[in-house]
Amino acid sequence: MPRIIFTVINDLTYDQRMHRICSSLARDGYDVLLIGRKLKDSLPPDRKPFRQQRLKLLFTRGKLFYIEYNLRLFLLLLFTKFDVVCGIDLDTILPCYFAAKWKGKRCVYDAHEIFSEVPEVTQRSSIQKIWKRVERFAVTRIDNCYTVSESLAAYFLDHYERRFEVIRNVPLKKETPPPSVPDAEIPIIIYQGALNEGRGLEAMITAMDGIEAKLLLAGDGDLSGKLRSLTSELRLDNKVEFAGKKKAAELNELTRQAYIGINLLENQGLNYYYSLANKFFDYVMSGIPQVTMDFPEYKNMNSEFEVALLIPNLEKGTITAAVNQLLRQKDFYFRLRQNCLLARDDWNWEKEEQKLLSFYRKMK
Repeated sequence: MPRIIFTVINDLTYDQRMHRICSSLARDGYDVLLIGRKLKDSLPPDRKPFRQQRLKLLFTRGKLFYIEYNLRLFLLLLFTKFDVVCGIDLDTILPCYFAAKWKGKRCVYDAHEIFSEVPEVTQRSSIQKIWKRVERFAVTRIDNCYTVSESLAAYFLDHYERRFEVIRNVPLKKETPPPSVPDAEIPIIIYQGALNEGRGLEAMITAMDGIEAKLLLAGDGDLSGKLRSLTSELRLDNKVEFAGKKKAAELNELTRQAYIGINLLENQGLNYYYSLANKFFDYVMSGIPQVTMDFPEYKNMNSEFEVALLIPNLEKGTITAAVNQLLRQKDFYFRLRQNCLLARDDWNWEKEEQKLLSFYRKMK
């Protein structure tokens, strides 16, 4: 039974993407281990068809955190048997590469994003230079690579002449159809994901004073405190609810009860501009139209199935007008909703996982 190790830098609990990937490979006969880190508030891991291991660190942020995690991960990989090791993004790829090289095993790079182009990195030029070097080192040396969208694959081909397979981050198909109409008295607008910089969350909260609905933020992150303060300053506590992080089942149920999904991004670097967020597909799978950006991947998806109202910027008036259009124009709303139900049959993990299985079977 081939052994595959996947490495991430989160605590595993809420990483639905890795749960899907590891479960698919485990069902296909692989011995799969997913490695992450343990935080103070980490929940006990749920039972899965694959093994999970979390490293407990002394440092939780900054340079020392990255150094400690990468060293600990490298040592763990040296003394753990595997046939293939896959680093998820740049922040775990170096230990994977060197451990695989040392042991004569195969290394895979899963470029879930353009890590060197995330806002937290692009705002610090010295840090970005470091990650650019890591990116060049990894991409030019690792032969087996995949990413989540055609735009990201084109980026790596253009910059490093390296072809990446595309395996989209789509959810499992839900067997039970979504309710025909959410039955909340006040329409719920849901945002699911990290409360981090560049997600258009300040703009969305500000726009709520012109929208007769409730905004539900299902997630947590660096901006949590700032967003709560902004909500209070604007006296919008009755319109904005902070639900915190949710596990997959609970998040799915909250999303099914919503009327509109929100997937806003500032054009801060290529990573956001070329993004194809998992929440885009989660909203579709739950049968709810969404407001998102007119960035390349969302334009492409919307040309296949019109499931979203695309907007060009994050100005307050633009957001307010878009959300109110979905709230008030019922014919338009239900056309998008019907398209969501049609898209579910195509944009689902049961179809997409075949690409994943084919990718790893070639490496046997």
